[in-house]
Formats: sequence, C-alpha cells, structure tokens
Amino acid sequence: MADPFLPPAGYGPRSTLVRGCTACGACCAAPDIAALDKPLGVPCVHLGAGCLCAIYATRPQVCRNYAPDWVCGEVAPLQTLEARVRRFLEIYGLQDELPQ
Repeated sequence: MADPFLPPAGYGPRSTLVRGCTACGACCAAPDIAALDKPLGVPCVHLGAGCLCAIYATRPQVCRNYAPDWVCGEVAPLQTLEARVRRFLEIYGLQDELPQ
C-alpha cells in the first residue's frame, strides 16, 4: 500500500512530521457529506470552536472512515478555514462545483 502522506506528482514534499489529523477543519467543510446533508464548501453544522467536531463520538460512518493524508499538510498551514477549504477544493478540482 502506498504511503498516503506522499504527495502526488507535481506537488512538493510535505513535512514527515505531519502524519495525522491537523484539526484544520477542511475535511468537515470542503467535501459534501450526504449523511449529514452537508453541501460542498459549506462547514458542517457540527464543526465547532478550534475546528473540532461537536459530535465526534457519534459522527457518521463516512466521517469515521476519513483518514488524514498529504492534503492535511497542504491545507493546515493556511490561516483561515475559508482558505483551507478553497485549497482543498482546488486540489481535487472541485472549485468550479461550488454554487454561485
């Protein structure tokens, strides 16, 4: 199995120290999460202070299945949740999918 923290071709290397959740909130704000009726690019209603999940113990399986990877190291250094979401969507080519 490939190391999920190695960046794909065309992306610079990331710190080997960042190998887990960075609590950046991007995974709870950028993707759509059907189980929570959460649209693309909109922070989850359960995303609380410090970008932590308010329902972590009872979060849906789709959230439990999410595993940090190199994207976390790419977006975490950005200063705001909005900037992290924007970069997350750019990485996955979804920035044009946002409702206007």
